[in-house]
Amino acid sequence: MKINFLEKILGTGFYTGYIPFAPGTFGSLAALLIYYIPGFENTFILLPVIILFTFYGIYTGNKLEKIYGKDPAQCTIDEMVGMWISLLFLPKSIFISILAFLIWRALDIIKPFPARNLESLNGGLGIMIDDIVSAIYSLIIMHLILFIFKF
Repeated sequence: MKINFLEKILGTGFYTGYIPFAPGTFGSLAALLIYYIPGFENTFILLPVIILFTFYGIYTGNKLEKIYGKDPAQCTIDEMVGMWISLLFLPKSIFISILAFLIWRALDIIKPFPARNLESLNGGLGIMIDDIVSAIYSLIIMHLILFIFKF
């Protein structure tokens, strides 16, 4: 199985998947840096990017899994999508972004129900869906924090 340049660069989260330690954390960090491109936080930009990267992640995840094995560490597009979902509809501030990053990383590692079960799905769908579920939990927690503490 061969992958082209675009599949490799996006599927590996701008090559963060090749970092030998904590590639998912670095993939999430790359997504956070991209989020700080002026205007990227706009829902009319961020939401379509999330949708596009989700479908592209399923596609490239299928290919990367055939090359590297089940849910390969090299595939970090799922962490990028998860980070962006965690930031949806939030005020853009360094504090809120760091908090969302920390909560997202914790939930991506813990994989609360049903994320852990969904991870067992084969191919790109299994790679993407567990992170999407964990990111939705992260998003809910972030909005609850903002509501409770009146940010």
